[in-house]
Amino acid sequence: MSLKEKLQQDMKDAMKEREAGKLKLSVLRLTLAAIKNKEIQSGYDLDDAAIEEVIAKEVKQRREAMAEYQNVGREDVVRKLNQEIEFLLPYLPQQLTEGEIRQIVEKAIAQVGAKDKSDLGKVMGAVMPQVKGKADGKIVNKIAQELLG
Repeated sequence: MSLKEKLQQDMKDAMKEREAGKLKLSVLRLTLAAIKNKEIQSGYDLDDAAIEEVIAKEVKQRREAMAEYQNVGREDVVRKLNQEIEFLLPYLPQQLTEGEIRQIVEKAIAQVGAKDKSDLGKVMGAVMPQVKGKADGKIVNKIAQELLG
């Protein structure tokens, strides 16, 4: 079963749950719409890797919005966004821990011969293809700056 088919099946299951599955249904519908828009934009059906990219983008948007809502004290919206993220995470590959990211960044620093923060671009260029979909770029950037600084 492809990732798209799994999303569609889970959406059907959420429909059957009525009130209990209302938020999950909404999140899955929005995600499937984002996938469909990307397919229309690209002109072909997306494979699982491309679908994971779309889902990762959806999670990232929610995390960014969550930070904004925390700043203005809207804890109710923050909780809702957190639930939405929890619904989407099972469709993504297992996320790397900070320790695993740190090891990857350390190897990349050694590979590119980075000395200080001016080499951050080289390090990020080496690390991001390895952690794509498995780690948030902001966390990777923070760790890279910490190790280079």
